[in-house]
Amino acid sequence: MKSLILLWGACVLAGAPLHLRQSAFQRGPGGLPSGWKTWAARAEIAPKTFVDDVHYRNRPGSLAINGNSDAAAYGGWEFTAPGVEAGKWYRFTAFYRAEGVKQESWQVVARLDWAAADGKRAGQPDYAYSVRPEGEWKKLTLEAPAPEQAAAVKLQLYVANAPQGTVWWDEIALDEISDPGPRKVSIAAIHLKPKNTGAAAESVRQFVETIDRAVKVQPDVILLGEAITMVGTGKLGPEVAETIPGPTTARLAEVAKRRNSYIAAGIYEREKHTIYNTAVLIDRSGALIGKYRKVYLPREEIEAGITPGDDYPVFRTDFGTLGIMTCWDVFYTDPARGLALRGAEIILWPVWGGHLTLAKARAYENHLFLVSSGYDYPTQIIDPNGEVVAEAPAQGTAAIATVDLNRRYVDKWLGYMRGRFMKEIRFDVKTQ
Repeated sequence: MKSLILLWGACVLAGAPLHLRQSAFQRGPGGLPSGWKTWAARAEIAPKTFVDDVHYRNRPGSLAINGNSDAAAYGGWEFTAPGVEAGKWYRFTAFYRAEGVKQESWQVVARLDWAAADGKRAGQPDYAYSVRPEGEWKKLTLEAPAPEQAAAVKLQLYVANAPQGTVWWDEIALDEISDPGPRKVSIAAIHLKPKNTGAAAESVRQFVETIDRAVKVQPDVILLGEAITMVGTGKLGPEVAETIPGPTTARLAEVAKRRNSYIAAGIYEREKHTIYNTAVLIDRSGALIGKYRKVYLPREEIEAGITPGDDYPVFRTDFGTLGIMTCWDVFYTDPARGLALRGAEIILWPVWGGHLTLAKARAYENHLFLVSSGYDYPTQIIDPNGEVVAEAPAQGTAAIATVDLNRRYVDKWLGYMRGRFMKEIRFDVKTQ
C-alpha cells in the first residue's frame, strides 16, 4: 500500500492525470493505514474506527466505522489527495457495506471536501448520493468539478448518528475525468385554452395546430395542458374519458413522430368504470412510454367521481429523466420531492390553475426544472434557482427555452444543493 501511494504521488508530480486507488488496507503506526487519519466532530462523540481483515471485497483489509453505542457519534476516515486542479472534473467511487444502520441515505456519508493550497476549504463539499448495489456491497459514485482555488481534496468516509451501526469501506478511487460538457435540452410548453369546441377531438386538433404554428424549432419535448380532451368542450371528465392507448394518444403519437419530439399531455383516462386524471408521455417514435395518474385531487374532481393515482413514476428519455405532476399536486410537497428522489431532472406540469410561489418553491427546493402548461395559470419554464427562464406571452403561443441539464446550480454558501438534498433529507422523522 505504501508503494502504491508513493507511485501515485510521483504521477502527480509528473503532471499525469490524477488516478488514486485505495484498498487492502493495512495497519501502520497507531493502527492507521498509510495516508489515512480519523476525524470526529468532537472528540467525545468519536465513533470507533478500525481496519477490519474479516469484511472486505476482494483483498483483506477494509476501513470500518462503528457507532460505538452512541447516538451522537459522527465521524470516520479521511485521506487528503493532492494534485487536484481547479475546474477539472473528478470521479469519486467507494464501496460500502452496512449493518445496523437504519437510514443509510443520510447516516452513511461519503464526500469530497476541497482544499486550497493553504489548507483552507475551497468552495463547498460535494456529497456522493448515487448508489448501486453490487452483491453484499453498495457502490457510491460522485462526479464533480474542483472549485476555484482547489489544490487538494479530502476523501471523507463517515457514519452519522447510527449507534448500533457498522459500515465497512473498501475499493476507494478518485480519477480525473473529461469535462462532461453541456447537456442541452430544448423544451416547448404550449399556452392554449380552447373554448366552445364541443368535442374532445376538436380541442385536441387546436392543440396540434398551435404546436405547428407556435413551435418553429424542433424541441426535445413538448408539453400540453391538463385534460386536453375536456377543456373547451363544456363536458365533464367522465364524459370524455377514454382508454390509454386510445384515439388521443394515437393523434399525439402522429405529431411526436412527425416532429421527432417527446410529447406530454393530460387526458381523462377510463379503465373499465374507473376514471383517472392522467398525463401521458409519448416518445419521438410515437410510442407511449408511460403515464402518470394525478395523486392529489381537488374537491371538485373527487365529487365528480375521479379516482386518485398512487405512484410518482419517472421516465428515462434519450436526454434525461422526466417526471410529471398535475395541477393540484403543486400544493403538496411530496409529488415533486418523490420525483426528484427518483432522479427526475425536469418535471412536466400540466395545470389548470395553480400557485406561482409554490411552483417556484418546488423547483428550488428539489433543484430541478419545472415546466408548466397552464390555462388560468402562466405557461412557464422555471430553473432550479426558482427563476422563470421562459414564458408564453399570450394564448396560442409557446414558452420555449434550451436548458442545460449538466449545469450545476451552486450556492456560494451552501454548495451544490442537489447533492445535499439527496443526502440530508430525513424520512425517519415521523410527521404524524
